[in-house]
Amino acid sequence: MSDTSHLSVENLSKEFETAAGSLSVLRGANMQMSRGDSLAITGPSGSGKSTLLYIAGTLDEPSDGKVLLDGSNPFDKDAAELAGFRNRNIGFIFQDHQLLPQCTVMENVLIPLLARDQGVTKDDEERAKSLLERVGLAERVNHRPAQLSGGERQRVAVCRSLINEPLLLLADEPTGNLDRETADSVGSLLLELGKEQNTMLICVTHSGELAERFPQHLRLRDGKLEE
Repeated sequence: MSDTSHLSVENLSKEFETAAGSLSVLRGANMQMSRGDSLAITGPSGSGKSTLLYIAGTLDEPSDGKVLLDGSNPFDKDAAELAGFRNRNIGFIFQDHQLLPQCTVMENVLIPLLARDQGVTKDDEERAKSLLERVGLAERVNHRPAQLSGGERQRVAVCRSLINEPLLLLADEPTGNLDRETADSVGSLLLELGKEQNTMLICVTHSGELAERFPQHLRLRDGKLEE
C-alpha cells in the first residue's frame, strides 16, 4: 500500500427500522483521511458515533452513501472477500478489550493472523514481541488476560489491532473503562503507535481530554460530521 492510501466517507446515511418507524442516525456524513492522520470523533450518546465507526470498519452497511478505502469500495465485495479485506486492512480496538481468556498475551496478539493461508510465521512472532515490548509488556507474553490489569489488557488489544499493519485503525471508546492515569497512558500509546505505523487512526470517545490530544477532531451532530 502506498503512502497516498486514504479513507473517503461520502454522504453516508444510516437508518434503522424500529417499532415506531424508521430511525435516521447518520444523515450525509462526510470525512477524508490520509496515511498517518489521527482523528477523534465526539458527540452525545446515541448520535451515531459507533455506527459510523462500524460502517467505516465494514462491520455494518450504510443505507446510502459510499466508503472508499485505498480506492476500493469494500461493500462491492462478497462476504468472503469482505472478511479477507477487513482482516488485512482494518484493525479494531473496543472499550472491552475482547481478549480470549484461554489464550496467552502472545496468542491473543497473533489471532488476526490465523485466518491467512500461511498462518503465523517466525517474522510474525518477532513483530508481536516487538509490539509488546513497545507497550511495556515484554515480561507478560505468557500470561493470560485474567492475570493482567485493565490497562495491560487494553495494551494487548492495541498490539493485536496493529499486528497486521492495518491501513485503518478504529478505536471505539478505548479508554472508557480505565482510570484517568491509565487512560492517559493508553491514549498516548494509540497516538504514538498510529503515527509510527503510518496508519489512519479514528477514535470515537466521550472523553474531551482524549479528543483534544488528536490533531483532528470532528463532532457528530444531527447525523453529520462538523469541525
